[in-house]
Amino acid sequence: MSAAPPRALQPSGHLLKRSFRLAGHRTSIALETEFWRALEEVAERRGESLAALVTTLDAERTDPAQSLASALRVFALAERR
Repeated sequence: MSAAPPRALQPSGHLLKRSFRLAGHRTSIALETEFWRALEEVAERRGESLAALVTTLDAERTDPAQSLASALRVFALAERR
């Protein structure tokens, strides 16, 4: 199993997996690099880490049918508008 290339080398539109600890459990989330970039920008504006932002957004999800990846994409799009 080969390691993913560094973020800067990821092709546009390619899914990039990142791991987080949410509610005491490790989980991986796969998003397109553009969404990760948007989320990193929001976290930076807020003065927090990407992990803290993801943790907050996970805790704020109200629709149990919505995946975390989907919630992150929707949030990133809303922040860009």
